[in-house]
Amino acid sequence: MINRAGLAWLLLGLIWGTNFVFIKWSTETVTPMQVALVRVIAGFLTVATYALITRQLELSHLRHSVHFVVMACLAAALYFYGFAEGTALLESGLAGAVSASIPLFSLLAAVLFLPEEKLTTNRVLGLLVGLIGVTLIAKPFSGGLGDSYVLGVAWMILGSFSLGVSFVYARKFVTPLELPPAALTTYQLGFAALILLVITDKAGLGTLYDDQTSFAVLVIGLGFLGTGLAYVLYYYVIGQLGAVRASALTYVPPVVALFLGALFLGEAIVAFDYLATALIFVGVILVNKRPKSQS
Repeated sequence: MINRAGLAWLLLGLIWGTNFVFIKWSTETVTPMQVALVRVIAGFLTVATYALITRQLELSHLRHSVHFVVMACLAAALYFYGFAEGTALLESGLAGAVSASIPLFSLLAAVLFLPEEKLTTNRVLGLLVGLIGVTLIAKPFSGGLGDSYVLGVAWMILGSFSLGVSFVYARKFVTPLELPPAALTTYQLGFAALILLVITDKAGLGTLYDDQTSFAVLVIGLGFLGTGLAYVLYYYVIGQLGAVRASALTYVPPVVALFLGALFLGEAIVAFDYLATALIFVGVILVNKRPKSQS
């Protein structure tokens, strides 16, 4: 029977997978940087409202602002921008597939900086099997791939690196603070919003008001669900499952993005993609499998 941490893990994976379709739609209306800015502001306003109503915010929390700023950069500003740029250049399903490289960076950082995170045989095997599946979906050796493909993959890897490292930073420095998830998300997104407000070119943002569908997708889909709710779940999952096991949820979004891209954007799915998807799920199971002594 799946416990609450497991359900949160699965829900977060589904939300992140859906985000790739939302990003693809949004970048057809505004720039990738503007997508990152709007989703952060929308997510911040949503979570901050909830945190205020439930009285989870305290001035004393701001003494930890250095950690909030680091997380704002790693798990929000750079991560969102890299994924927006990458998804704009790639098919949403392919962008989601490349994003599953996140556990590689998370595992490497965890082994280096978290003594409690051990490099077990199951984890190594699970990561290898999962990444084989991701590679098969990404089709890196297919012909006819131009510069935009390479650049798109590079942006996705940058975003994946940023988020992967953030799992470990959060586990080591943020979750030990034992602050409410809504408060942590509020501070992180608040600082990320300030950073993006300074560096983003706002010209053309007004076009969102002329397209209600794009506005709803970006503000509600990416902002409320994909950012606000997702980050409350994010901190909860890291606290409950640990950095490496939590980062394994990044194998779920590629599968979700693959099928939603085919369903809503007409992106092709072939038999090879189903095989790759099965390998990704096997990787998830292996990475999350506890040693017998811990079962």
